[in-house]
Amino acid sequence: MTLLSELLDGVAALHRGDSAYDPDDRVHLTGFAGSMTAYGAVVASLVAVARARGHEAPERYAVSDLAVGGLATHKLTRLLSRSSVASPLRAPFTRFEEAAGSGEHVEAPRGHGVRHTVGELLTCPFCLGVWVATGYVAGLTLAPRATRAAAAVLSVTATSDVLQHAYARLRGD
Repeated sequence: MTLLSELLDGVAALHRGDSAYDPDDRVHLTGFAGSMTAYGAVVASLVAVARARGHEAPERYAVSDLAVGGLATHKLTRLLSRSSVASPLRAPFTRFEEAAGSGEHVEAPRGHGVRHTVGELLTCPFCLGVWVATGYVAGLTLAPRATRAAAAVLSVTATSDVLQHAYARLRGD
């Protein structure tokens, strides 16, 4: 059996409700497959837009863009996935569980199907980080000045957050 036919058999098994992978049905394989498909479609669309506008991804990225982008991606991901201020964006897909301090919430995905899958994405900063980083790298290709400006704001904010926590710890707060 070829790798492609095995992959297609696996996808078909998802639709049949095959429980060989997860007998207790705790992993939302169909939803995760859908989110990976959506991610692939977003990336393909970004590449198509860039090519249509005559943009090419750079052969290399500056270390400074990667460092600032890493900080900015971390900060935006935390804002989207945990901040109390962004909770109205997550509310249709998540359930509030408790305050987590520093203006953050702990939430859990709710519902079934697409709603649950989106809730999983929005409550997982590691999962959401891939989407945010993709937007940042696409921005460097399509609108580098605006992207660097937004990344600078988020990076400075992330640095400020670290200093706020250090200051509070020094004071014994």
